[in-house]
Amino acid sequence: MKIGFVGLGIMGKPMSKNLLKAGYELVVYDLNQDAVKDVVAAGAAMGENTKALAAQSDIIITMLPNSPHVKSAVLGENGILEGMKPGAILVDMSSIAPLASKEVCEQVEAKGCEMLDAPVSGGEPKAIDGSLSIMVGGKAEVFEKVKDILQVMGATVVLCGDIGAGNTTKLANQVIVALNIAALSEALVLGKKAGVDPEAIYNAIRAGLAGSTVMDAKAPMMIAGNFNPGFRIELHIKDLNNVLETGHSVGAALPMTAQVMEMMQWLKANGKAMEDHSAIVRYYEALANDTVCK
Repeated sequence: MKIGFVGLGIMGKPMSKNLLKAGYELVVYDLNQDAVKDVVAAGAAMGENTKALAAQSDIIITMLPNSPHVKSAVLGENGILEGMKPGAILVDMSSIAPLASKEVCEQVEAKGCEMLDAPVSGGEPKAIDGSLSIMVGGKAEVFEKVKDILQVMGATVVLCGDIGAGNTTKLANQVIVALNIAALSEALVLGKKAGVDPEAIYNAIRAGLAGSTVMDAKAPMMIAGNFNPGFRIELHIKDLNNVLETGHSVGAALPMTAQVMEMMQWLKANGKAMEDHSAIVRYYEALANDTVCK
C-alpha cells in the first residue's frame, strides 16, 4: 500500500516522517521544496504534482492550511481528484469548514473514490511524537480501512460521525482550547497584579479541577515569555473564523468565542500573528500594564 502525503508544514512533516518510521511507502508533495527534500531524505519519494502523487497512491493524505487550499489541491487543475484511482481514499487531515469537507467529498465519491475528514489536535510536539488526537468523519467501513495508518500519527483516533463530523469536532476543540488559554491568561495576570508569583499559582492549581492539558502546555510558555509557535495565532484565527461561520449557519450563539477572536485580532494587528496562541496572555498584559513572565 502506497500513501501520498500533501502538505509538509509544521504538522505535516513530522506526521509524514512517523508514517515512514512505521514502514509505510510514501510519496510526498509540497510547494516548499526544502520540506520535501527533508522528508525525501528520510525515505519518501517525491511527487511531481498532486495529480501524479494521487495516481501512484492508494491512500492520499492532505494536511493543508484551510478550505481554499484543500479545494485547490484536490479539485484544481492537475489536482488530486484528476489522479485518483477508483477505490482510492482521500483522508483530509486539514482543519477546514465542515461544509467544505462535504463539497469535496461529493466530487470524490462521484469519481468512485472515498473520503474522510480527519483533523488533528495536539500541535507540533504531539505531531512529532505521534500522539495527536484525530477526529474523523465519514463512512465506518472506510474508517476501518485507514484506522491503523491514523493510529501511527495519533494516540486517540475517534470516528465522530458522517463526513464533516471530524471538522465539526475540531471546531469544538478549538473553541475549548482558545477559551482555556484566555481564562489561564486572565487568571495569571490577576495573580501577578495581586502580588502572587504566576508560577506558584500554576503549581498550586494544576492538579486540581482547574488543571488541564492546555494549562500544562501553555502556562510554562507564558511564565517563560516563550511564544515560539507550536500553533500560531493566525491559524487559530482561521479556525475561529470557521467556528463562527459554522455557528451562524446552524444557529448556535458563540459569544465567548467571538470575544476571544477579538483578542486574537488585536494580537494580529500588533504584529503577533506568527506567535503561539499562548500569546493571548500579551493581550491581558497590555490591559494590566504588567507581565506574567519573570
